[in-house]
Amino acid sequence: MIKIGAVALLLVAGSASAQSHLDRAMQSKTLVVCTTGDYKPYTYLRTDGSYEGIDISLVQSLAKSLGAEVKWVPTTWKTLTPDFIGKQCDVALGGVSVTLKRQQTAWFAEPLDTDGKIPLVRCADKKKYRSVEQMNKPSVRLIEPAGGTNEAFVHAYLPQANLTLFHDNVTIFQQLVDKKADVMITDASEALYQQKRYPSLCAINPEKPLQYGEKAWMLPRDDISWKMYVDQWLHLSKATGEYQQIVAQWLAVKS
Repeated sequence: MIKIGAVALLLVAGSASAQSHLDRAMQSKTLVVCTTGDYKPYTYLRTDGSYEGIDISLVQSLAKSLGAEVKWVPTTWKTLTPDFIGKQCDVALGGVSVTLKRQQTAWFAEPLDTDGKIPLVRCADKKKYRSVEQMNKPSVRLIEPAGGTNEAFVHAYLPQANLTLFHDNVTIFQQLVDKKADVMITDASEALYQQKRYPSLCAINPEKPLQYGEKAWMLPRDDISWKMYVDQWLHLSKATGEYQQIVAQWLAVKS
């Protein structure tokens, strides 16, 4: 029969044997990062194979603090969680929304910012698609990328609308411009960024989203040492102004 003290020692030994992602990153000098590369202004995969965006610049700063280089692991919104777990990423990022579903299998770092779902529409139609009641109709053509929280919102709140799932989250906005779709539900941050790139598109009520949301990085579950380090790094990044400078560089872009 095993005594309580022996059980406690076994538990401690078991915990010690599970190496933190913090130690692994410092020892290997590699930070393994999952990202979709299709969600400006957070993450975007250039044609030359390199990444850019708010979260990209931030995680490169995190890697530098560890004396590490980033190893990018491509993923999609549909496969984000299984890829994050199966490919043993240290972080998953790129405009990731905090959800209870994701929280069941991963932890989140402290939120980067608050956000929320809003309609992105042609400016000529901005009075037509302001509320759930106006959009939840078979005559309204919705378009969303497959597998993310935008699609989940539409299924939950706009089940009567005519939904098309689009294969490319980079060129999807042109579908609105070309009048092949009427509305895209997305995060206010993305809508505000894209309306600068497409003058004919308007973000509807970004200050009053239809659904509250937060952006944060996914972290491996039950690794408290790694979470504490990432949270402290983020706190210092905001306190020193580095975070604000990176965000301003992207949200000020007009093209």
